[in-house]
Amino acid sequence: FAELHAAVAGLPLASSRVLPGIVLRRDFAAYCPAGGDLRAVLVTERLRTPLPAPGVEFVVESEGQYQASLCWISRRTEALMKHLQSNNVKLLLSSVKQEEVVIYYAKLYGVSVVESLSSEEIALIREITGVSPYTPFGDNIHREITETAVATFCQPLLLGSKRCVHIGFTSVCAFQPHCLILCGPVDGVNEQHAAALQGAFTMLQQLFKRVDL
Repeated sequence: FAELHAAVAGLPLASSRVLPGIVLRRDFAAYCPAGGDLRAVLVTERLRTPLPAPGVEFVVESEGQYQASLCWISRRTEALMKHLQSNNVKLLLSSVKQEEVVIYYAKLYGVSVVESLSSEEIALIREITGVSPYTPFGDNIHREITETAVATFCQPLLLGSKRCVHIGFTSVCAFQPHCLILCGPVDGVNEQHAAALQGAFTMLQQLFKRVDL
């Protein structure tokens, strides 16, 4: 319930509504409008290419080597974002904050980015879509990307003064997510309404369990 409702203070109760899909309560790090169905990938690591492999010591002995290393990182990161574009990936959902070079190339190659997702939000998206996080690094970063979800829409949403991300996924199960937007004059009223609704949903769950038995 926590990931499927959003509270907005300062608006009348009549402004409350139910929206299809999910609402992520953060703004885009990069937004590139695109029409039609969008391919999306989940990532749980930074996409700025690391220089050394884990456990390997990397020694820079001169300013020239350091600058060459930065150029290599930039080119490798660009190649990765270009690879996402060539696989028709238009949306990157990240559990970590990505570095500026990743955001720069995402904008350049038309990939929208939403970052700093919680573990609960990642788990919810995985349940809806059935996909696992994409791991780009390894022997071949240019392999075909198969760990993709399909989003029917992805757009900015303004809730009060807060900019959010509204996404509709094609679900691989019977669960068709909708998000409840609760409006009220103050936070306390919204909290009371949210608690009452959560209690009602819990009661309905228990009722249906008894009917099934």
